[in-house]
Amino acid sequence: MRLAFFGDVVGRAGRVALCERLPDLKRRLRLDFVGVNAENAAGGFGLTESIATELFEAGADCLTLGNHAWDQREAIAYIDREPRLLRAANYPPLTMAPGRGANLFQMGDRNVLVVTVMGRVFMDALDCPFSAVEREVSASPLGLVADAVIVEVHGEATSEKQGMGHFLDGRASLVFGTHTHVPTSDTRILPGGTAFQTELGMCGDYDSVIGMNKHIAVRKLSSRMPYQRHEPAEGQGLASGIFVETDDKTGLALRAEPIRVGVGLKQAVPLVDG
Repeated sequence: MRLAFFGDVVGRAGRVALCERLPDLKRRLRLDFVGVNAENAAGGFGLTESIATELFEAGADCLTLGNHAWDQREAIAYIDREPRLLRAANYPPLTMAPGRGANLFQMGDRNVLVVTVMGRVFMDALDCPFSAVEREVSASPLGLVADAVIVEVHGEATSEKQGMGHFLDGRASLVFGTHTHVPTSDTRILPGGTAFQTELGMCGDYDSVIGMNKHIAVRKLSSRMPYQRHEPAEGQGLASGIFVETDDKTGLALRAEPIRVGVGLKQAVPLVDG
C-alpha cells in the first residue's frame, strides 16, 4: 500500500496549502490512504464540520485531533457522527470523551488501522499513551486484521515520540509525531520494519512562529504580556507530511520519505514509478 499522513493544518494558509495540492499528490503518488491532523484547522484552534468536509473533499480519508480537539464546541457533537474523525485514544474512561481514538478503515479489500494518542510529557495528563496504543494494536494486529497500522503521537517531547516508535517497531507500518509543527529530518525505517518520523511538521505558513503570526508571537514571547490573542499567519503555505510504501504481505514499510510542497521550506516529493 501507499500511505501519506500530513501534519497539523494551521488556519486558512494550511488548508489552502494542503487542499490545493492533495488531489495531484494522490494521483502522482498513487496513494491508497491519506490522513491529516486537523486540530488547528479552524483559525488555529480546533476543527469545524465545514472545514472537515473541505479536507475530506480534497482527498483526506481520516482526520485526527489533539490538545485543541474541543476548542470548537460543534466538534463535540460532530465527532460522534463522523467515524473518520479521531480524537486521542488515551482519555481517561471517566472523561466519557465523545468519538473514538482508533478506527479500522476499509479501503477496498484492505484495512487500515489508525490510532492517535496524546503524549504526557509537558502535555495534559491523560492516561498512558503506550497502554492505549497496545490495546488498539492488539485488537487489530498487523498482518492478521489490518493490512496497515498507523499510529500518531500528538506530543511535545521527542523522546516520547521516539519511544513509541521503538515500542511498536515490527507491529506498525508507520509511527510519527505531530503537535510541534516543525518537521524533523529523521524520516526512516526502524530495524523491525516500521516507518518513523519524530515530527511531521505543519501545513501552514512557515514565515511564522509555528504557524502563528510572528509579530504577535514575538511580542508576547519577549514581553510575557498577553497583549493580543494568537492568530494564524496568513501568507503562502506549505504542506508537510510523510509518504510510506508498505509490503503487501507483511504490512511493514519498504520505503519512507518526507513530503513538502508549497512555499517556505525545501521541496520534497517522492518519485513513484508508473
